[in-house]
Amino acid sequence: MAERMLPIREIAARFGIDEAELYYYGPYKAKLEPSLARRLARCENCGRQVLVTATTPTPAGEGKTTTAIGLSMALNRIGVTSIVTLREPSLGPVFGMKGGATGGGASQVLPADEIDLHFTVDIHAVTTANNLLAAMIDNHIQQGNRLGIDTRRIAWRRVIDMNDRALREIVIGLGGRQNGFAREDAFNISVASEVMAVLCLADDFQDLKDRLARMVIGFTSKNKPITAADLKAVGSMALLLKDAVKPNLVQTSEGTPAIIHGGPFANIAHGTNSIQAMRLAQALAQVTVTEAGFASELGGEKFLDFVSRTGKFNVDAVVLVTTLRALKYHGGAGRDILAERNIEALVKGFDNLDKHIENMQLFGVPLIVAINYFPDNDAEELALTVKHVSTRKVKAFVSDPYNKGGEGCLDLARAVEEATRSGATVRPIYEPEWSIPKKIETIATTMYGAARINYTRQARKDIELLNELGYDKLHVIIAKTPNSLSDDPKALGRPRDFDVDVDRLFLSAGAGFVVAVCGEIMLMPGLPKSPAAETIDIDAQGNISGLF
Repeated sequence: MAERMLPIREIAARFGIDEAELYYYGPYKAKLEPSLARRLARCENCGRQVLVTATTPTPAGEGKTTTAIGLSMALNRIGVTSIVTLREPSLGPVFGMKGGATGGGASQVLPADEIDLHFTVDIHAVTTANNLLAAMIDNHIQQGNRLGIDTRRIAWRRVIDMNDRALREIVIGLGGRQNGFAREDAFNISVASEVMAVLCLADDFQDLKDRLARMVIGFTSKNKPITAADLKAVGSMALLLKDAVKPNLVQTSEGTPAIIHGGPFANIAHGTNSIQAMRLAQALAQVTVTEAGFASELGGEKFLDFVSRTGKFNVDAVVLVTTLRALKYHGGAGRDILAERNIEALVKGFDNLDKHIENMQLFGVPLIVAINYFPDNDAEELALTVKHVSTRKVKAFVSDPYNKGGEGCLDLARAVEEATRSGATVRPIYEPEWSIPKKIETIATTMYGAARINYTRQARKDIELLNELGYDKLHVIIAKTPNSLSDDPKALGRPRDFDVDVDRLFLSAGAGFVVAVCGEIMLMPGLPKSPAAETIDIDAQGNISGLF
């Protein structure tokens, strides 16, 4: 892999980044110093922004990251300077079901093994900052509980960057008074921590501290929120995050710059890389390509409704990635026969594709469909899919980033570059000033196609408290399964006339949103029956297998 990489200083120099603005992590990775953001702050002609999203995925994924990388490389090939911005891989999915998350084949970000594993230890810094706050909460109570924290209403959980279902519900403080007080607790996965969301949404280091200060860790018995600032934890947490807040610069397999920073999940949080990363890319390149997590109703909606508004930038075009196997899967074909020719299942699967097209069209910006090519694809099925997309007044292109890199995305890149020049602006589907139920119902009915929204007694109590405390004007992030348009992971295709069940809501005041948890969504995933960890290895010569 090393022979395919250039020193990162050369990649940076091509896009006008001075060596003094780099903080090196070896020859091929560097953090971008705050001095670069300050120099570029008065960007008079910032570049255009492209969002890459997808149809509902199969368990194997559809190559959204690979397509985003390939598209950015193809834009550079046609003379349009481009930078791709991506999330950092979480070790949970890497060793769980997904495996590596750095693209694939001829469209990767490099060094892939280092990015997939500990990278520049940003996620570890998030984990430590989160758990420092957790320790300070328990210590504060042990030392007299001056703030009057209700121990039954502590909302802050510990985190770990690994899928571990045994940590979903735990008891801590056993063993007597010297070990604190016994209480129920739980772990989330690190990328579900509000600290991760705050890191990705912060404008700069001071904004990071301000957001950390606003994070609510629990309540008193009289419903007064207790914040990280109340516990005097902000300074130490910020110190732990002093390097993690800086975006990371690496390169693609064709030498295109890639800024990889942060990693909130899209089925739990907002699902995209940091605003700082995107702003830097927009200031340095003509077109920034950003991949948002999962499908259009999750990462796509959150990017257009929340992230772009928080970052105060427009989205100039959307690319919707799909595959023949995904369409056939959602058309009823079994997992073991998705590579086989099956026109009937493909046509049935167009229902899922159509809903995702409709979702993105609602935001009013140009949309292009990218059909990610696999060698076993049938030519007639590909042509049929392109033709079907054209009936929805959208252009579709077969792209092959995995096998051909940027060359396999040239037609897509030309169409995307043209689309970004339309001058269209994003039309959000809701306003933060609306009530929490109205925001939830708008997202669920419009993006998912739900007919009815049901609230548990707990969810209604949560909404009542959020209203009482003045948090009702924050954005809403819905946490739900990524495996279906609905909140039922088994409902494939385009479900109709279904209910969405809101189980509970929790507050992320530092991040600026409330989370509505729908269905059986887990904030701590578990490993599958045969996790990727079983096939990942490294030999005595340092050769890694099973990761990519």
